[in-house]
Amino acid sequence: MTQITFDSASLAWDKQDGLIPAVVQNHLTGKVLMLGYMDKAALEKTLTSQNVTFFSRSKQRLWTKGETSGNTLQLIAIDKDCDNDSLLVQVIPNGPTCHTGTESCWPDGNAHSFIDNLTKVIVSRKGQSADSSYTASLFERGTKRIAQKVGEEGLETALAAATNDKEELINEASDLMYHLIVLLEDQGLSMADINQNLLDRHTKAKK
Repeated sequence: MTQITFDSASLAWDKQDGLIPAVVQNHLTGKVLMLGYMDKAALEKTLTSQNVTFFSRSKQRLWTKGETSGNTLQLIAIDKDCDNDSLLVQVIPNGPTCHTGTESCWPDGNAHSFIDNLTKVIVSRKGQSADSSYTASLFERGTKRIAQKVGEEGLETALAAATNDKEELINEASDLMYHLIVLLEDQGLSMADINQNLLDRHTKAKK
């Protein structure tokens, strides 16, 4: 376990009676999961255990997320805002974060990246009639055709870069990303799996 360091000395603890609001964000997707409060002891325990711990205002004690449910929040990174009075906590959630069983405490109103929204659209097309959309027709034609399209778009992306055609590079890279997401979904995978793999590689490289 790599120790995560954070300088808490400059935090404005006195602004809110020794408590700092902590916004928890999924490190892989960028989705905001929950809001909690930390005192100095909660922050210290979060850093040492690498499981996010809050100060529970209702229970008046330290509370490690998932201590009963097992749905812990693995700490990846932590940062403070420009006024030193709030924290952004990057995590890998182990299960749903909200006590209702949903991924986020804002299940309907939380912003998603366009890649996330595009993925949802692609997933919704799977199994539909081939003549209903291009995406559905790709799924209908099968893995080999989808993989072929990824290869074609990868080559076209490389050629656009080689000729320094930035506008075409953006277009071809967009095509490549779209077809790659289709291929991942075809194989029962997603961009979250790629994000996790990249994070694992980065973590190993830092050791």
